[in-house]
Amino acid sequence: MSLVGAGPGDPRLLTLGGLDRLKDADVVIYDRLVSRAVLDMIPHGVARVYGGKDPGPGGEKEQRKLNDLMLRKARSGKHVVRLKGGDPFLFSRGGEEAEFLRKNGVEFEVVPGVTSALAVPAYAGIPLTYRGLSSSVTVVTGQEAGSKRTLDWASIARGSDVVVVLMGAAKVKEIATELLRAGKPAKTPVAAITWGTTKKQRTVTTTLGEASKGGTLATKIEAPSVIVVGKVANLARKLGWRRESA
Repeated sequence: MSLVGAGPGDPRLLTLGGLDRLKDADVVIYDRLVSRAVLDMIPHGVARVYGGKDPGPGGEKEQRKLNDLMLRKARSGKHVVRLKGGDPFLFSRGGEEAEFLRKNGVEFEVVPGVTSALAVPAYAGIPLTYRGLSSSVTVVTGQEAGSKRTLDWASIARGSDVVVVLMGAAKVKEIATELLRAGKPAKTPVAAITWGTTKKQRTVTTTLGEASKGGTLATKIEAPSVIVVGKVANLARKLGWRRESA
């Protein structure tokens, strides 16, 4: 069995290793955020099974069903590809799925994918490291913002020049508020890139202070989005190289 990263959307970002596994597959179990363009690269005759989970409650139950599905397909003797958006081991359940497979005696490999944390800012013209502006980057999940199981925002704010937030579109206001409380200046630039690397890509820029009030950023972005907090976010205005949707 192969756990394969599909990249963030643009089919050109699927790795050669990932493409090879799709060509050899009997069954592909794909996630919600795998783009149509990548799915179109699966050869004719290969079975496609949707294995995505919608955001919200019920995720654990859906994951158990998915694990059972992977196990059944793998034990049938077929070459199964578990196709996951981005990279299978970064803010995905690839690690948990690998652990489940190992526990049940299923041999597997991991084919890394291009993560949206790196590719999406690049497609928006934002270099995450830039001499004089940024020499450190932290990647976090936005799903825990404002929750009881919250991240250590103080350490995150102090520890990196740039914070990249995945899965944070619905909690922009909470994320900005947490970073302000942790000591980030209100004038810190913020860029949110929606549907990055696809034809629907759109970038919105603002400041942390404005983002904490909701307003433009909260109303203009939707999932999936990558949020970049730090001085380099302003470079999107100068280095943006793609034609974006209005």
